[in-house]
Amino acid sequence: MKKKNIGSSFDSWLRRKGIYEEMRAGAMKRVLARQVEAAMKDNHFSKAEMARRMHTSRAALDRLLDPDYDAVTLNTLRKAAAAVGRELRLELV
Repeated sequence: MKKKNIGSSFDSWLRRKGIYEEMRAGAMKRVLARQVEAAMKDNHFSKAEMARRMHTSRAALDRLLDPDYDAVTLNTLRKAAAAVGRELRLELV
């Protein structure tokens, strides 16, 4: 016999607190940072090599890879994707 959920979902709790979108954006940034890091590892790229391929500094790459730094631009994400032979896809749903 399955138990019925009592109460609300975590998402609805975040919405009531007014922080749902902020938390969701932070989670997406962490996922993107992990994906870039994994692609670097798959391609055997050091941070220096990745920054060179992105035409940026190591500091900018470190900010991109920092899961708690959320002020990364779309251009930086696009450069990172291109550097590892991928593309950045965004969509409004």
